[in-house]
Amino acid sequence: MSSPAEFYNSLPPITKAYGTLCMLATTAYQLGIYNPANIALVYPLVFSRFQLWRLFTNFFFLGNFSINFGIRLLMIIRYGVQLENGPFERRTADFLWMMVFGGLSLLVLSAIPLLWSPFLGISLVFMLLYVWSREFPNAQISIYGLVTLKAFYLPWAMLALDVIFGSPLTPDLLGIIAGHLYYFLTVLHPLSGGRNILKTPMWVHKLVARWGLGSQPNTNAQRERTSGAAFSGRSYRLN
Repeated sequence: MSSPAEFYNSLPPITKAYGTLCMLATTAYQLGIYNPANIALVYPLVFSRFQLWRLFTNFFFLGNFSINFGIRLLMIIRYGVQLENGPFERRTADFLWMMVFGGLSLLVLSAIPLLWSPFLGISLVFMLLYVWSREFPNAQISIYGLVTLKAFYLPWAMLALDVIFGSPLTPDLLGIIAGHLYYFLTVLHPLSGGRNILKTPMWVHKLVARWGLGSQPNTNAQRERTSGAAFSGRSYRLN
């Protein structure tokens, strides 16, 4: 791309929207516009004081401007774009539903006291990473130019690095669990002869169509996704 604006405009809609909201949330925090405690996921405040916005806003805070924030934002851009332009090409509603299902799954998991996390943005990013690693399992990934490994193992490698650098384990683990749940229900279970019980609801398709986001579903892409070996992933070109 010849300019940052052209690069930004080239991003697929759902990835662009989520990345933009995360960037705006951190920028507003750095400018002192709000206190992160006011958007954190605190269930007693959600149910006793009806602060329902916490169920949504906690997904957009990735921390202050730092190396870790930059890595998370790059993960959204890289893996979100490759998913939305690859396995989910012309399936914008399905990609949005994956994000919605991931968010709902993380809210349920975080309700367990031992798994609670005040901000689930990192978990949602890790869900994207996990689904990407299952769709492109044989892609070769270099970690900081030191180690090269298959994409299938990347979520676990990133989790291990976070532990080494002192970051909390729970957000990463929650994302991996939510990602595996989505992938199992939509890919592995149908390929083993089961029924896809996680089809994208019609209201999501209508919402995408009303907002004019992305493209209408491609029946060939949908058929291709439900064929092939259960654990081999699908082949897509990595840009």
